Amino acid sequence: MARYALEFLILCCSRTGEVIAADWSEIDLDKKIWTIPGDRMKAHVTHRVPLGDRAIEILSTVKPFSGKNNIFKTSRRKDVPMSVGAMSMLLRRMGVKNATVHGMRSTFRHWAGEQTDYPFEICEQALAHGLKDDVAAAYLRSDFFAKRVSLMEDWASFVLSECDGR
Repeated sequence: MARYALEFLILCCSRTGEVIAADWSEIDLDKKIWTIPGDRMKAHVTHRVPLGDRAIEILSTVKPFSGKNNIFKTSRRKDVPMSVGAMSMLLRRMGVKNATVHGMRSTFRHWAGEQTDYPFEICEQALAHGLKDDVAAAYLRSDFFAKRVSLMEDWASFVLSECDGR
């Protein structure tokens, strides 16, 4: 389950806590959206995550093994989320020494800034970052969801092509 959770985290550019506490009630498979409630977000603002084809495939794969509520659980008998360290432990077992789970978000941000032409605000919104400039933040009323769909599709293509060795 940790393998799927880590891949989902990478594809969604999410934080560990957001993924391990992901609940089926937050997922709209038809609209391909994961809506994380504000009380589970660092900035306490509801965050909509576009779900690409591979993210949907992961959800379909884990569904028979997940809980009634919790998507990524480790206990076969209880509907409780996997531990905070499960994905980090997976990286260690894989022999990965130069990467962390949270570092995947940094990798996304570096890729988006260096390899794409997506505007700063869209890339930051994909990470659910608030703008440090309070005046600019006050005027920013969009979550750029439609534009983030394209960004996340491009990110998935990049990540999956690297995994496939293309």
